[in-house]
Amino acid sequence: MQFRLQNVKYRTAVGFNQRLFIFLCILQLIPGAGQAQQNTVGVLAADFPARSKGYDLLYPNNQSKTFLIDQCGRIVHQWLDDDQWRPGNVAYLLESGNLIRAKRNFQSINDPIWFSGGGELVELVSWEGEVLWQFHQNDSIKRIHHDIEPMPNGHILLVSWELKTREEAIEYGRDPSKLLEQRLFPDYVFEVSPEHGDSIFWAWHAWDHVIQDYDPAKPNFGAVADHPELIDLNFDSRNGFPDWLHINSVDYNPELDQIMLSVLGFNEIWIIDHSTTREEAASHQGGRSGRGGDLIYRWGNPQTYRQGSAQDQRLFGQHDAHWLGMNAAADIRRGDIAVFNNHFATDYSAGHVIRPAFDSVTGSYRMDADQWLPAGYERTLTHPQPDKFQSGSVSSIQLLENGNFLLCAGQIGYTIELEPGGGIVWEYVLPLRSGFPVAQGTELKLNYNFIFRQSRYDEGYPAFTGKDLSPIMYLEEDPDESLCELSTGNRVRSAHKDIRILPNPADDYFQISVDGAIIGNLDICNTSGVRVYHRYIPSPEHEIPVGDWPAGIYLIKISGSVLQKVLVIK
Repeated sequence: MQFRLQNVKYRTAVGFNQRLFIFLCILQLIPGAGQAQQNTVGVLAADFPARSKGYDLLYPNNQSKTFLIDQCGRIVHQWLDDDQWRPGNVAYLLESGNLIRAKRNFQSINDPIWFSGGGELVELVSWEGEVLWQFHQNDSIKRIHHDIEPMPNGHILLVSWELKTREEAIEYGRDPSKLLEQRLFPDYVFEVSPEHGDSIFWAWHAWDHVIQDYDPAKPNFGAVADHPELIDLNFDSRNGFPDWLHINSVDYNPELDQIMLSVLGFNEIWIIDHSTTREEAASHQGGRSGRGGDLIYRWGNPQTYRQGSAQDQRLFGQHDAHWLGMNAAADIRRGDIAVFNNHFATDYSAGHVIRPAFDSVTGSYRMDADQWLPAGYERTLTHPQPDKFQSGSVSSIQLLENGNFLLCAGQIGYTIELEPGGGIVWEYVLPLRSGFPVAQGTELKLNYNFIFRQSRYDEGYPAFTGKDLSPIMYLEEDPDESLCELSTGNRVRSAHKDIRILPNPADDYFQISVDGAIIGNLDICNTSGVRVYHRYIPSPEHEIPVGDWPAGIYLIKISGSVLQKVLVIK
């Protein structure tokens, strides 16, 4: 490597020690040179040619913004919101470039209905941030929660809790000892359209499909083992907690016209028929399946319908169950299912591919020995060092265009991209603590950078057509730009365009010049993070005296982003 020094102002007698100091400092100005400390946030490692090309959508907890980042962790677009809002809990980018986000007021914990995952408001927002439509549900009877699902026809599926009083629950055959708070909140799924206001087009209520063998006087009394298509009202893995089912994801398959639900309270995936009318969805007949709103498939824990044993359980506190499209590179067939298995092992989480035994002739899912197939996972994916990848809640899995898989351990804000052989080609830690950016080198603890899901959109996704996706800034403070600069040759786009520092190195002064009228707040810090200079700069040029500054490297920040380094010599 060759170093060329220009515009260096030397004093008259520069000894060997000073020249060595200058050389070592300039070495530090070279991206990637002399770095000994491993990154702790942002992009930790990357094999960019092997990484799936695209942009990641982030909707982190404990703040209100939605971010779109590139492969280097740089923000290329963001949707702002008022500080009173928090994720509740997901955001989706549509092909139109509009964003659908679900959110809640940050003080929701005092609302009549509050459990983890609670939402309140679903919004359709333009690329520019204009709110185009809203749907609100949060009162003493019902509250939307966890996930939503955009449909090809422009409609949206939502999941909601609905109140059943102690009297209503007992009347249906609930064991009174399993009513911890003297009330119950079974889930229901419903469909709305932004084009038609608050109108509900379709709905399915779990309450219409329960069975129980506790109270023979009730009309829904029956043998649970004989009716796996129904939901055992007294199956209880949550010790009587009112959020009985805790559905945490919803997915739609337009080819089959079916809906998939991740039911954490049962450690199962459920599939229901969406081709029914609202009346049929409340019954046991109708639709393509001929079974109305009854479950047409369930998988993960046959004990919920009195089959098998603990050894047959396959899902443990799972999230993000969804269908996969065909992908030859990953040996994925149409109809395969992906799911994140949070408690797959005692000390680590994993993602799975599941291959149901679907009969395309009859349109039904096959069983064996009174249990739905398959007997096990088609594939299991996790970190090469599994104990580094554990999330007790939230989290996601995604099959990417090139056959890689993106796995997000949401409770620790840690995302990895795995190539088909299982190796990591991209590794990212969300650089936020309780919603605020942290500096490179910060060690984050459990739940500091909590995120429900991380999603990748391919670079050819229609939403990006005609959009400016050049990088704006890093999400973290004091970012390490060397990995991306050395690997891609790209630099961060400053919101204030081109910035020049002359002379650099400097001894008496240096001048900052920027293309633009107002460059905002200027901060200069030493390498220990101590701020030595702060001023609001109203003009494109500004001279900074450094004659009394100690020799060393200083970081130039404008509006909070590290944009340049300057070397002061003596």
